[in-house]
Amino acid sequence: MAARRARLRFGLKTAQQFVSYEEIRRVWQEADAQPAFEHAWLFDHFIPLGSEEQSQGPILEGWTVLAALAAQTQRLRLGLMVAGNTYRHPAVLAKMGATLDLISGGRLDFGLGAAWFEREHRAYGLPFYSTGERIRRLGEACEVIKRLWTEPRVTFEGNYYRLHEAPCEPKPQQKPHPPFVIGGSGERLTLRVVARYASIWNYNGSDVDEFRHKQAVLDAHCAAIGRNPQEIERSIQLPVDPARPLAALRAAARTFVEAGATHLILNLRPPYPPDIVARLAEEVVLPLQEEAEAAEEWQVETGE
Repeated sequence: MAARRARLRFGLKTAQQFVSYEEIRRVWQEADAQPAFEHAWLFDHFIPLGSEEQSQGPILEGWTVLAALAAQTQRLRLGLMVAGNTYRHPAVLAKMGATLDLISGGRLDFGLGAAWFEREHRAYGLPFYSTGERIRRLGEACEVIKRLWTEPRVTFEGNYYRLHEAPCEPKPQQKPHPPFVIGGSGERLTLRVVARYASIWNYNGSDVDEFRHKQAVLDAHCAAIGRNPQEIERSIQLPVDPARPLAALRAAARTFVEAGATHLILNLRPPYPPDIVARLAEEVVLPLQEEAEAAEEWQVETGE
């Protein structure tokens, strides 16, 4: 009999550029009251994504908004998709994550990536290392943060980060620590970090065939270190266009579900229509969950 698949888990993403905090809060609170949605996300940037002209527009900082939303919601798991490792020292980031996990009552999904937006680094005077170094720094950061969340004092001598008897108190509420959500698809380095540390891997592309290929690479990296690849949820992001029939979005999501995705993020762009959360639940999430449940029942009945 085939292995039992993880159930589908849907979330929303509201990148906090060109939109007010009040609008984001409205959407998050509506999603918090809608059981079809299990998680919600912001992003981690200091200037808007897009053209040079758009980079002058308004954008809210991610961690501070996330802390506010943690206090304004009760049920949703929450995080940044994903925090840029180069923006903060990992020991500082560990402290921020532990605090937010406590504020939220143990609902943090800890998103982390190597960072990629060179213009942003240049604007804020942040070093922008080579791709290889950024990913190697990501691996060290994961180790530093995991140890700070699970050990009383941490001494660490890495190639990039050094700690001496560093505490992180209080610890996060989740034990042994909040799940790591790692974004990126580089086959030689990033997916090795995913295999070692992630509970959720977010594929940051849109090609379902490439998604299948990257999963096979990730599975091979897991095998090399003796980890069960089924321990890592497969996550994707899908853009939402409220002006188009949501059946198209449902069909796109279905192709990724059939390819192995179980953690699906519906990415909203402002302005947010007043009924968008309810529409997404009714026209996208619930039908796909019903399809998945019916397929699982058939698999059990037929033994396939």
